[in-house]
Amino acid sequence: MLYAFGFERIGVMVSDLYFVNPCPAKGQEGAERGVRLEVRVLERQPLKGSIYSAQPIVVDRPIWRVDLLEAVDSKPGSLDRAHHHPAFDGWEPGERHFVPELSAAPVEWLAERLADLDGVLAGAGVAADVVASSDAAALRDAVPEIVDVLRRLLARVAAGELGKPDDDRELVSARIGWL
Repeated sequence: MLYAFGFERIGVMVSDLYFVNPCPAKGQEGAERGVRLEVRVLERQPLKGSIYSAQPIVVDRPIWRVDLLEAVDSKPGSLDRAHHHPAFDGWEPGERHFVPELSAAPVEWLAERLADLDGVLAGAGVAADVVASSDAAALRDAVPEIVDVLRRLLARVAAGELGKPDDDRELVSARIGWL
């Protein structure tokens, strides 16, 4: 399931996620499930018809990512693999950063970061002019809605409804989810 929050020139995407063995060489063997949030650049494209036509929108390059993940064999809701990627190199995320505050209070930590778009941009090495001057305030105002969606998705992952393989086939290498 994918949720998208769009502002003037940035968007926040939130989706459930399932990984088969994403980091076997880094001491994090085994499948992961959870919720991923990304801050992305948004771009309006020219209309492809009349002024009444649908607005083409490009959800473009990622700026920042938070993965509220847990090992599939851990207690649901543990988020024992929660981490973030403060920066990207093009479309590739940097290393996983595990932050004690993120592990202790993941949703609250994420909400604080979303409310500080300037800090997120600086940490990602992204120039402030990539976003519109109104984006920071609009995002800050939407944080309660984003957090509500995040909590609902996390609850559905913990209940086993989301963040799981599509069927019973044996998976060798997979990332299932929008993000």
